[in-house]
Amino acid sequence: MSEFRIHHDVNELLSLLRVHGGEGAEVYIELLQKNRTPYVTTNVSAHSAKVKIAEFSRTPEDFLKKYDELKSKNTRHLDSLVYLLSKLTEDKETLHYLQQNAKERAELAANAVTSSSTNFSIPSSTSKMSLQELEELRKQLGSVTANSSAQQPLELTRKILRDKQNKKNSGQPIPVFPSWVYERPALIGDFLIGTSLSTDTTVPIGTLPLASQESMIVEDLLYVLIGVDGRYITAQALVGRQNRAFSLDPNLDLSIKELVTRILPVAASYSAVTRFIEEKSSFEYGQVNHALAAAMRTLIKEYMILITQLEHLQRQGLLSLQKLWFYIQPTMRTLEILASLATSVDKGECMGGSTLSLLHDKTFNYTGDSQAQELCLYLTKAASVPYFEILEKWIYRGIINDPYSEFMVEEHELQKEKIQEDYNDKYWDQRYTVVQQQIPSFLQKMADKILSTGKYLNVVRECGRDVTCPVAKEVIYTLKERAYVEQIEKAYNYASKVLLDFLMEEKELVAHLRSIKHYFLMDQGDFFVHFMDLTEEELKKPVDDIITTRLEALLELALRMSTANTDPFKDDLKIDLMPHDLITQLLRVLAIETKQEKAIISAEPTELTLSGLEAFSFDYIVKWPLSLIINRKALTRYQMLFRHMFYCKHVERQLCNVWISNKTAKQFSLHSAKWFAGAFTLRQRMLNFVQNIQYYMMFEVMEPTWHILEKNLKLASNIDDVLSHHTSFLDNCLKDCMLTNPELLKIFSKLMSVCVMFTNCMQRFTQSMKLDSEMERLTLEHGTMLGPPTEEERAEEAAKKKLTNKLLAEHADSLHLTSGFEATINKFDSNFSTHLLDLLDKLSVYSTNDCEHSMLNIIYRLDFNGFYTERLEHMSAERSQRAPPLLPRL
Repeated sequence: MSEFRIHHDVNELLSLLRVHGGEGAEVYIELLQKNRTPYVTTNVSAHSAKVKIAEFSRTPEDFLKKYDELKSKNTRHLDSLVYLLSKLTEDKETLHYLQQNAKERAELAANAVTSSSTNFSIPSSTSKMSLQELEELRKQLGSVTANSSAQQPLELTRKILRDKQNKKNSGQPIPVFPSWVYERPALIGDFLIGTSLSTDTTVPIGTLPLASQESMIVEDLLYVLIGVDGRYITAQALVGRQNRAFSLDPNLDLSIKELVTRILPVAASYSAVTRFIEEKSSFEYGQVNHALAAAMRTLIKEYMILITQLEHLQRQGLLSLQKLWFYIQPTMRTLEILASLATSVDKGECMGGSTLSLLHDKTFNYTGDSQAQELCLYLTKAASVPYFEILEKWIYRGIINDPYSEFMVEEHELQKEKIQEDYNDKYWDQRYTVVQQQIPSFLQKMADKILSTGKYLNVVRECGRDVTCPVAKEVIYTLKERAYVEQIEKAYNYASKVLLDFLMEEKELVAHLRSIKHYFLMDQGDFFVHFMDLTEEELKKPVDDIITTRLEALLELALRMSTANTDPFKDDLKIDLMPHDLITQLLRVLAIETKQEKAIISAEPTELTLSGLEAFSFDYIVKWPLSLIINRKALTRYQMLFRHMFYCKHVERQLCNVWISNKTAKQFSLHSAKWFAGAFTLRQRMLNFVQNIQYYMMFEVMEPTWHILEKNLKLASNIDDVLSHHTSFLDNCLKDCMLTNPELLKIFSKLMSVCVMFTNCMQRFTQSMKLDSEMERLTLEHGTMLGPPTEEERAEEAAKKKLTNKLLAEHADSLHLTSGFEATINKFDSNFSTHLLDLLDKLSVYSTNDCEHSMLNIIYRLDFNGFYTERLEHMSAERSQRAPPLLPRL
């Protein structure tokens, strides 16, 4: 069971039990995942569990009746559920809670009914109805209900099935029998209630001698055994789907009556089988039921031949009641089994694979009874033929032709083009899905491989290539499951190899993934330096003012003028300006399929206008069938990694620009060197932090994980392995880069914001001093082409520079005094240190509690000399001292 299925089932159970608050579903989910063990129920364990519950139950008859009813419907996982319930009977605490919970829910339901009933008022009537009139009205309503329930269900069922099938096969309407087939009951080989054999006056049988009674009854029985009422034996009307009952003349001799009652079950079984054959022969019930009905019809023909031979003996006066009983006994068991199967299929409303499961289980249950098992085996083989034809087309050619929705694989109308558009698109998972109730029990173990085999071949077919499995053989039903396993395994291996070779060799999947890595994971260093130099001014603008075509042109220029020019897939790279910042995008992705999803999606966008740098991302054009692997979900993850690293690279460039401007400022002897040195130190700490984070992400997370991916792709045996390895690669990168933890990401974003604000502040301060322009002016005055300066000119220039330095230092001091620059730097230092310590603290907690050991590498790189460790310990000690003392217990 998948993790998502466990989440869903636990939440559903809590909702049904009306459990609110407490520890929440996550605690129970974690316990289930840790403590679950595989358990296979056997016939013995299921029987013992059933006996235990029956002994525990107050109404064991009702429980056993319900169990048999569900078993006859071939309900899946029934024995597993019974085993679980038997275990619950041993847990007194859980039982007490469930009883109390049931009582509370019953009270809530009763209160709801009471409150709703008060909203209605019974209209007063001036006339009163007598008890006799009330009783007559009840009888009329009962008869109307009985008639409608007896006549309409089959018609209604056929209409529902027909509408469902026509909706699925809109282009090819399902054929139907003409209406007169159902309107003429004489066409059905079953009893016509209300008719008799003859209009002649029936002689009272009690007045006839014993030999005459026997002769008359034998004649009646021969008619009753083929579904026609006799003079003294008549069929009773059916109520629902119960077995046929018969009425005997009460004046019949007791010895004859006793023997007749032994023969009549054959007529009842024949009636049930005939009704089943006529009903399931309709197109609406599917090809499997149609084939089963045809096989039963063949057996019924043999039975009718026997009855014809007995009629011939009866006309010659050679058939007594005892001889009839002797001749009919061999067919009695056959008709009983056929009637049992027909009743089970009807009760379970089985079609397609569920019918085959029922037949297969019945075949196994008759182990030891060779005649019954051989009969069930014949019926199962006949019924499985149309199902196996669908199966063969699916596993050998990737084509599904299932007009009656009988096959275990169901096709959904999904467009493969949406894989590149919708993050939530689940084309690969939902285009073809397994329908659990249509899986024959003898194919249950191979269901996933059957699904995958057809999917693989279907992908290749949709690329315009016709594929047919070279090892295709006819699938024939047998009790030896190994025969199915071998054939399906061969088809699966062929389909896996065909699709994998198609993607890896012809479509160059690995080369495309490597190309994406170059750009989204910033593998091409010279390309990014060149690109960021070209687009620096453009990306500083608000996102609404950016001209996308200009960015595309600059991207094209950077690609052509760097080593990326050798990439054959460089033209698939595109510019994408996102509507949200990285944190918002991540929160929206993390909230998918959770309770917060609607709230986050419907939330108004932030009022702050995004800059080009904050909104910038790459996009990649991927064509079918590579879009199965590199779908929108995968590209979104690549984009999040890219935006994260691209912004880090931008912050690093800004800090380097501050370092360049600071180098110029160092030439002057400022009086306030203390606060200026503090700014230099803070800049270096920030640069050290950003560069180490980038190094960690690129060389300790992405590169090792990429090498693991390449190794796994070489060993992959099918496309599902490729999907799994690729998804695992992206998930590990996102997790180790702190992008799946909103708390860590917010702290990191604050650190980046502090760094950006610091660089902006330092650049404004540098520009206000105009150091660069002043030095340029002094150089231009004497940097002429008149030759080298004389000694006097050198002395004069030195004096002017000294005077300039003095004036600039005084200007810087006055700027420092007026603008509070020292306080600003101290505030930046304090904020940066606080957030950095907070990040290191959280990383230490997550790496310890959640076993995210790779995150320890960040701590080791940023705290290589233990400087932050001492401060963290000091802060922890201060927090513990400030904590209020615990109050003594009373």
